[in-house]
Amino acid sequence: MLSVSHATIARRLHSLEDSLGEKLVERRPDGYVLTLAGTHALQAASDMEHAAEALKNGLHDGTPSGLIRISSSPGLSSGFLIARLPSLTVRFPGLSIDLAPALRSVSLERHEADIAIRVDKPKDGDVIARPLTTIGYGFYGTEEACRAAEAGGDRVFIGFNEADAYLTQAAWMTKHFPRARVAFRAKDQFLQSVAARSGIGLALIPHYIGRADPALRICDLGALPSSRDVYLLTRSRDRKNASVQVVAEAVADMFDEARDMFV
Repeated sequence: MLSVSHATIARRLHSLEDSLGEKLVERRPDGYVLTLAGTHALQAASDMEHAAEALKNGLHDGTPSGLIRISSSPGLSSGFLIARLPSLTVRFPGLSIDLAPALRSVSLERHEADIAIRVDKPKDGDVIARPLTTIGYGFYGTEEACRAAEAGGDRVFIGFNEADAYLTQAAWMTKHFPRARVAFRAKDQFLQSVAARSGIGLALIPHYIGRADPALRICDLGALPSSRDVYLLTRSRDRKNASVQVVAEAVADMFDEARDMFV
């Protein structure tokens, strides 16, 4: 991998700013941020990069090809997408898929991903938000664990790591079951479902994960968190990017075909 020094980068950036007659970055205590002119310059450079990639991969014939990066939550990535997305590379041999699970929301505008699948509609950014489905939740556990909980025994749960206590489902659990024992903690809801197979407790997980696991059944504990909407996000200027659009449409079809798993 080619290594470029900070001095070289600074010199090239200053040269570019002199050529454009615009300041592209601002230095702040926590690092550098793009100015408005810098954002426009990045968009222009990205357009050129996409055009070059299209020529290299023969995208002019409309066949999807190249690398498409998809960001989604760990639960959706492991519990739903990983079993479906690889088939796209069979249908389109020139296509490569990069599935990146992340709890935080990545930025499409900074090209951290080409497609993002997020819970709840974003309120800003130059993106197109397409509704995919609505996720419902339930308590899932083994037959024995569910019978014990439904009979009024001590309720033992599987939850999120303490570092993720701010997440919506984690906060809901703390509010509604403040004294319950959390026997095991895991980073995401798919891992929590795997832990629930042991019978140590109940996991509050999306239906699409719980219903797909034959070792688990849903338990009736009364209250449940509200359902949440899921959106597929793409950059507005990728409307004419054949690869992004084909993959986005295929992902939307996957959710539509499995709609009964979610609610």
